[in-house]
Order: sequence, then structure tokens, then C-alpha cells
Amino acid sequence: MRKYIINILMSLLIIGIIIFFLKSEKNQTNQIILYGNIDIRQIDISFKVSGTLKEMLFEEGDHVNKGDLLAILDDQDYQYNYDKANAELKRAKAQLAEAQSLLNTNLPLCKQKIASERSCISYTNAKNEAEAAVEAAKIAAQYQKKQLEYTKIYAPDNGIITNRVQEPGSTLAIGQIIYTLAKDSPKYARVYLPETKLALIDYGTRATIITDTIDPKTGRKKNYSGYVGYISPIAEFTPKNVQTEELRANLVYRLNVYADDANRFLKQGMPVTVILHLIDLETQDGQTIYN
Repeated sequence: MRKYIINILMSLLIIGIIIFFLKSEKNQTNQIILYGNIDIRQIDISFKVSGTLKEMLFEEGDHVNKGDLLAILDDQDYQYNYDKANAELKRAKAQLAEAQSLLNTNLPLCKQKIASERSCISYTNAKNEAEAAVEAAKIAAQYQKKQLEYTKIYAPDNGIITNRVQEPGSTLAIGQIIYTLAKDSPKYARVYLPETKLALIDYGTRATIITDTIDPKTGRKKNYSGYVGYISPIAEFTPKNVQTEELRANLVYRLNVYADDANRFLKQGMPVTVILHLIDLETQDGQTIYN
């Protein structure tokens, strides 16, 4: 009897092991495991005008918010040009007022044919010319105002200053980089998928991004949920002559797997493991591949 019970328990144990491995194998077929690195989008920040750098307000490693003032150029010359443009606008408006007054004074004489036709045309032309001068002066003043505003530069997005290139006193040309900003988002894992598995994933396929960093709260590796947001239409490391099926199987395509809950612990270049979850993935004709 005792031997019979032992045989039953051994049979149940073997069945349990078989079921475990079958489930484990099924789970593995519903996943693709890839390896890659974290990418963060960066912005090279520069002035739209040239000049002497007056102030740099942030250091490397500082976090900035969109709209924060980052740096200032010496604006003395730009302020002078703006003031001069406003003075020109004021003079143009005065000339327009004079031309309008002269036309209004002589208009009755023109209607009564007392003034010559040529004089009447000249009064009208003078007024029209003065109006055009005012419009040109307005545009010039607006342009100089913009030039003056461009002597201050603001953060285009939230992020971390990763590189402070210049220092106060430097003479800068238009477009010369002063800061490099790493954006807070999006952050994504750059991985490569074999060509043979390309049909198993699509835009929106859910994923888990696992880092090597240990979370002190859980004692486990930090992980982030994500999704496939980009699938490259171009194969990489493609052989020059792709003829055989074996060569075609070696093609890879770049994927960007975007993290939903990215935080400051995801760093540029960080190695990660990405698990693509293929559950309920459907083909274009609506037939389920996995369920």
C-alpha cells in the first residue's frame, strides 16, 4: 500500500513537471527577448543672433523647465538699433501726418479746380508714399525688436543640461552651440529584431524594459512598461547580395520601444533587456497568432 501511494505521488510530480515546462514553453513562444540601449533625444541650443556672451545661468547636470531663461548676450547694440528703429517710425508717422494735412487742406481747391491737377496728384502721392514709409518703419521696428529678444535664450523643453559649451565673455556666431539639453521624454530602448520575427510584432506591441539597476525599494532590477513606437523600414547590416534564405534570415530591423513611465534613472546608453509580449497579436487579416 505504501509503495502504491509513493508511485501515485511520483506520477503526480512528473505530471506537474511536464505541465510546468509546457506552460513555460508556451510563455516563451509568446515573448521575444531583445537587448539594446536607452536613447534620449537631445537639443543643441544656440542663439539666433551673434554677440558677446554676457551670462550663462545653468551648469551641467541642472534640470531646467520649458521656458526657463538659460543665457543672455550683451544687448547694448541691439537695444540701440531698436531705439533707432522706433525713432524712424515716429518720424515716418509725423511725415504721414504732414502729408495728410497738406492733402486735406488742398482737397477743396482740387475739387473746385482752383489748384492744378498736377498739384493735386502730388499731394495724393505724397500721402501714399508717407503711408508706405510708416509701414516699412513698423516692419523695421518689429524686426529690431525680435533681434533684441533673441539676445536671451530660453529652454525649449524640460530636461537636463548635459553639456555647457561656452562661458561668459565668449564671442558667438549665429547658431554656435552653448548648451546641450537632454529631454526628459521620450526615452526609449533601441533594439534590433531579426527579420524572421518581423511579422510577429507591430506598432503598439506591449513590452517590458528591464535595466541592470537594482531598485533599493524592491531589491529587484528596475523595469518599465512600454510599447513599440517605431519599426525601421530599412534593414541594417544587409549583405550586398541577398540571394539565399540563410542570408535573408540574418537581416535585422531597428525598433524603438518607448517607456511609458520613464524617469531620471533611465540614462543615455544604459544597457537594457526588452521583452516583447506577443499575446493577442493579430495579423492584418484579423487572424489571431497568439491568444
